[in-house]
Amino acid sequence: MFTISIEKECGCFKKSGMENHQKFSDKDAALMEAMRLADEMNETCCQKHTFRIVEKGATFAINVNERRQNSGCYGGGHCG
Repeated sequence: MFTISIEKECGCFKKSGMENHQKFSDKDAALMEAMRLADEMNETCCQKHTFRIVEKGATFAINVNERRQNSGCYGGGHCG
């Protein structure tokens, strides 16, 4: 059994109606759904967070991270 788990449910996720802790018997199906969820959340949520998948055994964890503020310089603010 494979599980998709959103590690920290931000307010946007809670309001979205998306389901946490989904279970699948097929690894490929679980990975495809995890990718779809992460993409959807990155595109439609509040833009305060980024979402990425980390495989942890039989769990595809979707990590929630604060979005970095970009100073406008290429490479995240490392101006030469």
